Amino acid sequence: MKGIYTLVINLEEDKNITVGKLGPLNFKKGYYIYIGSALNSLEGRINRHHRKDKKLRWHTDYLLEKANVVDVLYRETGEKLECEFARKLEGRFPSTKGFGSSDCSCRSHLFYSKENPIALFEDFSSFPAP
Repeated sequence: MKGIYTLVINLEEDKNITVGKLGPLNFKKGYYIYIGSALNSLEGRINRHHRKDKKLRWHTDYLLEKANVVDVLYRETGEKLECEFARKLEGRFPSTKGFGSSDCSCRSHLFYSKENPIALFEDFSSFPAP
C-alpha cells in the first residue's frame, strides 16, 4: 500500500534533542504532528516509526527516541501529497524549520500543539487533499 501519513507524537517533558544535521533543537512538552509519505510500503514505514530499536535515519527517528506515537492517520494514494498537507497545517500550528523537509521546499513537516490535535482529524475523510 502506498500513501501519506500523519503521526501524532507526545513528548512528556521539555527536551533538547540533537536531530541529525539539524543539530540540537529545543522541543516543548506537548504534541507534535509529523507529515510523511511512503510510496513503497506505508505499512512498513508506520511500523518502523513505532519501533524503538532502529538505526537513526530520518529526523523523526531522533524525536521518537524521546517521544511516543499516540496516533497514526493515513490516506492511501500513489501521489506525493505530504507537502500539500504540510502547507495546510503551516498557518495553524507552529513548526520546526527544516524538520522532515530536507528533500522539498516546505518550511517543515513537523508541527506543534500544546493539546492533542487528534480531534482535528477524527473524520479522516476530511484529511486535506490538494
